[in-house]
Amino acid sequence: MIRYAKPTTVDEALALLGEGAWRILAGGTDFYPAQGSKPFLDDVLDINGLTCLRGIAETDSHFIIGARTTWADIIRHPLPAAFDALKQAAREVGSQQIQNVASIAGNLCNASPAADGVPGLLALDAEVELRSAAATRHILLQDFILGNRRTAILPGEMVIAIHVPRSSASGMSAFVKLGARRYLVISIAMVAARLVVDNGMVAQAAIAVGSCSVVAKRLAGVERALLGLRADHRLAAAILAAPMDELAPIADVRGSAEYRLDAVRELVARAVLTASGQESDHRMVAA
Repeated sequence: MIRYAKPTTVDEALALLGEGAWRILAGGTDFYPAQGSKPFLDDVLDINGLTCLRGIAETDSHFIIGARTTWADIIRHPLPAAFDALKQAAREVGSQQIQNVASIAGNLCNASPAADGVPGLLALDAEVELRSAAATRHILLQDFILGNRRTAILPGEMVIAIHVPRSSASGMSAFVKLGARRYLVISIAMVAARLVVDNGMVAQAAIAVGSCSVVAKRLAGVERALLGLRADHRLAAAILAAPMDELAPIADVRGSAEYRLDAVRELVARAVLTASGQESDHRMVAA
């Protein structure tokens, strides 16, 4: 017999997860389309009764985003400019109806290469809080997503929150997405950039790219190339010359691997110039 449970406390949910395998239901925006008309074969753990997992809190050291926090919640919540890339990505997650129910943890746990929220969180050095009935652990987001539809979640665990260090929540950020049309589209490539500019010079740089590898990647070579440069339009030239060895673009119906590599440099240039406070007139590769 298939079981359905809707716990009202995290402890109750974790106790059930400790008993066996469950499919976790949160916003359901991927859960139900994936299920389609097929009969349910797995036990379903509905976590929509866990009100404590929704919302954004602040401590002296971190911003803490609850697992059930929706994209609409993130758009509306007052956050530093370093979160602007994440807010811009939130506006790209489907329609407003989807944004009202889809959760940030669901976006991470689906582990799609085209998950809109991942680059912005990578640029913020985000950590994922995982909890089971026995223990709590924190893992860097870059280590949490292992591949297409694969994560580091262990049996009995669930995502509780995403933590962003205050030390990484500085500077300005921007998000740029390339798709076959303007709205309601899976990305061909996307970039989140966060820059800290001090006395007109780039003091910190965090650049993350999605849809150009099996998992989203930080571009360490580009970040190093930007450090110490004057924050003006000449940053684009440094980006065009910087290595992007981390990327291994996929080829699919939306674009070839070669197209993605060309496009992503344009996207990085645009995102970096915007995050540096410059008006980007760098030409975008057309979809």
